[in-house]
Amino acid sequence: MDAGHLLGPTGPLARGVAGYEHRPGQIRMARGVQEVLEHDGTLLIEAGTGTGKTWAYLIPAALSGRRVLVSTGTRALQDQIMEKDLPALKRHLGIEIDAVCVKGLANYLCLRRFGEFQRSADAMQPRFSRSLPLLRTWIESTESGDRADLDAIAEEDPIWSRVVSGSDTRIGARCDYYDDCFVTRVRRRAESAQLIVVNHHLFFADLALRDTGFASVLPDYDAVIFDEAHQIEDTATLFFGSRLSTAMLERLVRDARGAIHGEKGGKRHETRLLDAVLQHTSNFFSALPSNANGGRAPLPADAIPERELFALDNALAELAALCRNVKPPQENVLQIARRADQLRDALGSLEAPGQVSWSLGGGRSPSVGSSPIDVGPLLRDRLHERIPCTVFTSATLTTGGNFEFVKRRLGIEAEVSEEMVESPFQYEAQATLYAPTHLPDPRASDFPDAAAKEILELIRMSDGGAFVLCTSLRMMRILARRVGDELDYEWFVQGDAPKQTLLDRFRDQGNAVLFATSSFWEGVDVPGSALRLVIIDKLPFEVPSDPVVAARCERIDQAGESSFMRYLVPAAALSLKQGFGRLIRTTQDRGVVAILDSRIRTKGYGKVFLRSLPPARVCDTLDEASQLLISSGFAE
Repeated sequence: MDAGHLLGPTGPLARGVAGYEHRPGQIRMARGVQEVLEHDGTLLIEAGTGTGKTWAYLIPAALSGRRVLVSTGTRALQDQIMEKDLPALKRHLGIEIDAVCVKGLANYLCLRRFGEFQRSADAMQPRFSRSLPLLRTWIESTESGDRADLDAIAEEDPIWSRVVSGSDTRIGARCDYYDDCFVTRVRRRAESAQLIVVNHHLFFADLALRDTGFASVLPDYDAVIFDEAHQIEDTATLFFGSRLSTAMLERLVRDARGAIHGEKGGKRHETRLLDAVLQHTSNFFSALPSNANGGRAPLPADAIPERELFALDNALAELAALCRNVKPPQENVLQIARRADQLRDALGSLEAPGQVSWSLGGGRSPSVGSSPIDVGPLLRDRLHERIPCTVFTSATLTTGGNFEFVKRRLGIEAEVSEEMVESPFQYEAQATLYAPTHLPDPRASDFPDAAAKEILELIRMSDGGAFVLCTSLRMMRILARRVGDELDYEWFVQGDAPKQTLLDRFRDQGNAVLFATSSFWEGVDVPGSALRLVIIDKLPFEVPSDPVVAARCERIDQAGESSFMRYLVPAAALSLKQGFGRLIRTTQDRGVVAILDSRIRTKGYGKVFLRSLPPARVCDTLDEASQLLISSGFAE
């Protein structure tokens, strides 16, 4: 069956879906996905906003007869696929699509950890007096064990960290609770499903578990479709690296107390050992060099406090040995030993070849870790060479009109299929890119004042309805403080309330202003007139002092290439493309994207950014920018 016909102007979807729009780009994409699912290989496909890419890959996946894993960037897209897209396709196409959604392990309650928590002294603390009885009642009735199904306990409630599953706490088939385990249930359901919907974090967590040969979460699959594939390098960097934090060590000690509680013999010794792990944890992290600028700091070998590291390593080794010597052996206690070994591995990886080590101080949980400088070779070995069919799709995969940057970053060297599907939106008519050249360089000391003045004029010109997207929390707070009190509109700042709450309030107001940073640059959908102006303060270059970014730049420079043009510019162009994409979400949307960074017009590399953006009209005066708003009824 031809997926393109099903999506075409005479197909069942056109006949059955009210207001159905025929999209030639969607048909091209569907046929491309169907081709690669039939013959194997790799497909890179950039599908502009409004293409309808979700149906364009779900229909070929359903028709393929293969077990296909769809990996998304967010849980929100998982929910959309399961609750909206697949039911609509089943209803209108008349085909049965056996699909299951598998969320990250931390979404599911762990019966073993819950039992240990109930028996611990901590369960008597007043902060758990309300939530613990609610959990007991819920466990008796829930089929899924998905914490999202229990609205009565807030997502940030401290009890969740004590009772949910995780890749470091999962035992697998040897667990006493394995048959009743909620993760086991969803895995069994996935084993019989044809379509498995996950997110990138779970996909790479499972990939990491498979390398250990222990307790994988997902069943085997024939093909993978990565939606929002521009996020893959960052996610792979996280899971192919290692991390050790005070919170992880404190959680290990807390779980160890619960696991060995009540064991006969040596109890005083066990208590002293666990206290020693905590003390050595404090000593190690206190001895790390501080980073006055915040964020991750490089951790060279000569800055690692070896005496404190060895003391912590020895304490963890002693804890692991103690747990393995408990008689008779118990799986939950042996799991503590394995976790102690994993944390020792994280300590040992701080000087691993091909990795860059870093420390992150401040906050409630200081951490150290190591990250791969280049995930490309790792992805080749663990993904491209193991899975016969892969599809990478996103609205933002190309920079400067080609896929070369993302192919290098993802380790794609073999011959692949490439497709660029233009958005059906008429950007020349729907959007204006305001890129002024009169503002100071964004690195100059007078830029915040000049930017605040420009933002005020833009917002008044649009009569509100604006996102002010910033490249740092510091700049977000500066601009919110200098602009907010001058506004005649309701205004919000990221962090004042949960993300979804802020978005709901923004939509309801109709002319509100939202100051936000990176988490609002993508995955945020505000169609209609409530959002008609997107202001971006600076070109979103990576922080050059970040140790991972610096190590990647150094490696490119050592190879005789320009890290600025080969890495920093294209990476920033992809991010900018995501920020621009917040504005136009439907064929009826109109508005202005304002980029206050004059370098996009005055520097030679600015052409890369402009070629990467949708083909909106470009102007550099407020009068020109206001014309679209006036013609759309947003300004006078």
